[in-house]
Amino acid sequence: MTDAGTPPGLLEAVAAYEAALMADDVAVLDRLFAPGPQTLRADADGVLVGHERIAAFRARRGGAPRRTLAGTHVQVIDADSALVVAVTELARGGRGLQTQLWRRTPGVPEHGGWRVTAAHVSVAPPALDTRVWRVVGDPLVRPTGSGPLTGQTVAVKDLYAVAGHPVGAGNPAWLAGARPEPRHAAAVDALLAAGAAVRGIARTDELAYSLAGTNAHYGAPPNPRAPHRIPGGSSSGSASAVALGHATVGLGTDTGGSIRVPAAYQGLFGIRTTHGAVDRTGLVPLAPEFDAVGWLTRSPELLRTVGDVLLPPGSPGGSTGLVVVDQLVGCAQPDVAAAVRAWTATAGGKALDVRLDELDEWRTAFQTWQAFQAWRAHGAWLDGNLDVLGDDVRSRFEAASRVDDAAAERARAVVDGARARVRELVGDRVLALPSAPSVAPPVSAGATLEGRDATMRLTCLAGIAGLPAVSIPVRTADGLPAGVCLVAGAGRDRDLLDLVVEYTQR
Repeated sequence: MTDAGTPPGLLEAVAAYEAALMADDVAVLDRLFAPGPQTLRADADGVLVGHERIAAFRARRGGAPRRTLAGTHVQVIDADSALVVAVTELARGGRGLQTQLWRRTPGVPEHGGWRVTAAHVSVAPPALDTRVWRVVGDPLVRPTGSGPLTGQTVAVKDLYAVAGHPVGAGNPAWLAGARPEPRHAAAVDALLAAGAAVRGIARTDELAYSLAGTNAHYGAPPNPRAPHRIPGGSSSGSASAVALGHATVGLGTDTGGSIRVPAAYQGLFGIRTTHGAVDRTGLVPLAPEFDAVGWLTRSPELLRTVGDVLLPPGSPGGSTGLVVVDQLVGCAQPDVAAAVRAWTATAGGKALDVRLDELDEWRTAFQTWQAFQAWRAHGAWLDGNLDVLGDDVRSRFEAASRVDDAAAERARAVVDGARARVRELVGDRVLALPSAPSVAPPVSAGATLEGRDATMRLTCLAGIAGLPAVSIPVRTADGLPAGVCLVAGAGRDRDLLDLVVEYTQR
């Protein structure tokens, strides 16, 4: 059904678009979308602004779901503009809608000069978004008690044991060889006893050895706060589940930043706890001397309530005054650095005049000692079997397999020295720095080695020293999520959680 006055050539352009979409003819699709920075395309994952970003999205997605047109409706705006609403029948079942604003450019012969200037695509959501969840229920596991977490739901990172379910560790081969767990991991058990329900088991990067969240086997969970950008890993599924509103608590881990990075990228609150403060029984390790339990929430109050359940009582005490090392803030890109400086200035942060010229040496030693531990934990399973891993994580484990005892001991000695320096630097104060050096990169850009090293230059500090670190969401001038990380002395987890609630209530 169309408007009686449908402009000439419009329906032919619509048909050409549909044919190119089904053929994944990216060149034709690009020509049918208006050039320039104002062109829009929106779907359930968010809005893409500008022809360049739309073209990059098409180039990487590998085609659209198979469909046929069930009906086309046209509302004419003027002789050179029309709104087209197409009803689509999906081959997998269900219906979708595609709404497009078309404009005609006089003098352009191809497709009658018609170009899409704005488009919105909607399809029936999947019953299970397998990018976010491995398995989900309503709930998957009911609470075993009642308490401060009654009514809360937890997305459990697929490294923790959930009784009756195997651990998948982000890898299909690992999952295929896993047996159902006989009992819950200690952290899961404590959350259930406090009244929380397990909503489901959330995706992770393979064996937690990544900071990107772009699992090669299951895809990248969506980042609803920064659409079409990576979610951050390795607690990516737990973070996305919370940001999407599928769960209220994301249970994750943080070895080299896997809570703090997704928290920053997705605008969440997240805590990496003091090393060893929360029982890690029932957790698949990556690097046991750095692995720490952590969690993510949308509010600081809930972040603290989870801490009331999982953390040991008490604190060694200390100052709540913030200190800022300009060199650390300067490790971030200008937009993030500006957001961090603005937040710390408002919070009354004081400059700390200190130089950390060993940052790259510390980061390299951290990565080497982490790699040695990772191979020691999983090398027996991976030796001769590395092809079960995606390219990014495989390259990391390949490098880990070549770290010999002598190199590991040298790295460990540097880490031991760095631990003492970082703990001395923090003292009884609270150190503020960027949670990650950039906003979430676009999915099309991926995570580069340079970007990983820049991130770990900041995130390794809390890992090396075994200190608690909380990420607080901020926004850049462009409105993208970033994070301010607060680091305090060992055992001061509760102090940090109280401080975050205080700052966000001001």
